[in-house]
Amino acid sequence: DLQICQHRAPTCCTKKMEESYQAAVRRERTQSIQALNFELKYMIVGHITAFQEAFESLLRFAENRTSSLFETAYRPMAKEAAEPVKELFTDISLYILGAETTVESAVLRFFDSLFPLVYSRLINPGITDLSEDYTECLRLTRQDINPFGHYSKNMVTELSKSLWASRMLSQALSLGIEVINTTEHAALTKECSRALVKMQYCPHCQGLTLIRPCVGYCLNVMRGCLASVSELDAQWREYISTLEYLTNEMAASHDLEIALSGIWNSVNEAILHAQLNGPQLSATVDKVCGQPKQQEGNLSSANIVPVKEVTEAQTFVMAHASLNNKRREFISYMKRSRTFYASIAERLCDGDLVMRDSSTCWNGEDVV
Repeated sequence: DLQICQHRAPTCCTKKMEESYQAAVRRERTQSIQALNFELKYMIVGHITAFQEAFESLLRFAENRTSSLFETAYRPMAKEAAEPVKELFTDISLYILGAETTVESAVLRFFDSLFPLVYSRLINPGITDLSEDYTECLRLTRQDINPFGHYSKNMVTELSKSLWASRMLSQALSLGIEVINTTEHAALTKECSRALVKMQYCPHCQGLTLIRPCVGYCLNVMRGCLASVSELDAQWREYISTLEYLTNEMAASHDLEIALSGIWNSVNEAILHAQLNGPQLSATVDKVCGQPKQQEGNLSSANIVPVKEVTEAQTFVMAHASLNNKRREFISYMKRSRTFYASIAERLCDGDLVMRDSSTCWNGEDVV
């Protein structure tokens, strides 16, 4: 009653044993593919973590630098500016990780929140009544009167260029893990599991437990079994090329590190621009939002304190170097895995599965 290991000679197998063998080859094939995938998956997961740590380190540095700008140059509004600054960098982090948001909305929301503070603490420091309605009016007016000049738009442009590649790389790495996980659990067809049993276990039915399959025979069976997986070859090669393109984009002129470290300078220039145009802004705001309550003897506008470029902190330099090294190391490894799906049958037939240094092997029917 054997269905797979039919042979002229006497046999020690039963139909039930054939079914056990079929379960065994399915389990073994999944484990073999998982073992092959492990190194590749380990490298991608490791680099996702490393990239994210480097991103976070750069973001923390840029956030601290921007916060210190308010504490040193714009002390009257430093405490209230802390929340908008924190929100801006949280939004940037979420954008890099693939959240449904845009750099433009994050930056413009930041400047919307900043304008009421700049207006009431720097341009008109005598304002006492900053009600919710008045604050909201100032936020909405910011979009029409553009108090920060071209600096807010420039910041959107610079950040969008540099963050785009980081966001795409982050999403591409996650996609790589998804592809590998899917191929690990690709179901074996009935024909494939029968062919694998015939190749690996039918010799056992003849008592030939030490004989292994011939190399050519193993390759034919594995290629047939893994045809659907090896079809990924062209797309996988294209995927590696895309990763290479994205890592080069990140290292090119729109450098993530430069853009992030320049945020504080863009914010500083934007605030200075608003202060220099204070009288015109006040006249427009008074028409649109009305005149707020003032303290007796209106205080003079806060002194404009231009902030000079500070020297790069060691943390930033280390994070920058770390990210560049990770990029190079990662893309070098991924380029070596370009033929991963094309050579999967050869790799599964390598090692202990087949007979390499012997004159006899199993060809599916007999020992040859």
